[in-house]
Amino acid sequence: MFKTIALSLLISTPLLHADHHGEKKEAPKTQEEKWIPLFNGKDLTHWTPKFAGSDLGVNYKDTFVVKDGLLTIDYSKWEKFNGEFGHLFYKTPYSHYKIRATYRFIGKQVNGGPGWAKRNNGFMLHCQDPKTITKDQDFPNSIEVQFLGGLGKGERGTLNICTPGTHLHWDGKLTKKHVINTGGPTTHGDEWVTVEVEVRGDKFKHLAKGQVVCEYDKTQLDDGTPLTSGYISIQAETAPIQFKSIELLPLKE
Repeated sequence: MFKTIALSLLISTPLLHADHHGEKKEAPKTQEEKWIPLFNGKDLTHWTPKFAGSDLGVNYKDTFVVKDGLLTIDYSKWEKFNGEFGHLFYKTPYSHYKIRATYRFIGKQVNGGPGWAKRNNGFMLHCQDPKTITKDQDFPNSIEVQFLGGLGKGERGTLNICTPGTHLHWDGKLTKKHVINTGGPTTHGDEWVTVEVEVRGDKFKHLAKGQVVCEYDKTQLDDGTPLTSGYISIQAETAPIQFKSIELLPLKE
C-alpha cells in the first residue's frame, strides 16, 4: 500500500530541481520551435520576381508558378535561355534565423543554359534590396547557398557557397573565392531533399540530412562592409525544380 502511494506521488508531482540556495523549483520547459511557412502552397503571395533584362515584378515567361501545391521553377514556355537569370524575393529582410526547404529537381535544363547550371538552384541570403537591383543585373549581392543535384554518377554535393558581390571568412581566413566546395552529400535522381541554414548575423551554418556540412562567418560585401542582414530569394538558373516547403524560424539576436 505504501509503495503504491509513493509511486503515485512521484508520477503526479512536477519535476523539481534545486537552485544554488537549496530551494526547490519546477524544471524549465523546453519551448516548441514555431516555424513560419514562407510559401502558402497556393500562390506567390509575399514573393516578387526579378529577371535580368526585365523590371522588378515581371514573372518572365511565367517561370515561377505553383503546380499541385508545389512552388515550381518551370521552363515549359522557354525555347532558349539568353542570360535571363531570375530570382524570387521574399517580402521581408532578416538577420537572425533558420531557414529550411524540401526540394527536388525535375525534367531537363532549358536549351542554352550554362553547363554549371544543370540541376542547380539555391537560396540567395542577405540579398540587397530587390528595388536596388539594376535592370540587367544577373545576380543580387548576396551569400548563395547552392542546391545541387547529382548528374547520375560521381559526387556533386549540395550546399556549396557562391559569393556574388560578397566575401567571407572560411577556416578563419578571408577568402575571395567565388565558389566554395563544402563537401555536402550528393543526391542523384528526383529524390526529395531537405536542407537547413542557420544564420546569425554574419555567421552561417549549413545542414543536410540533419548533419552539419559547413560553418563560416564575417560575411561582407566586396568593399569590406559587414553583411549581417538582407532579403531571401530563390533562383531560376535554367534548371527546373520544385519546393514542397520553405520555412523560417526567427532567432533572438
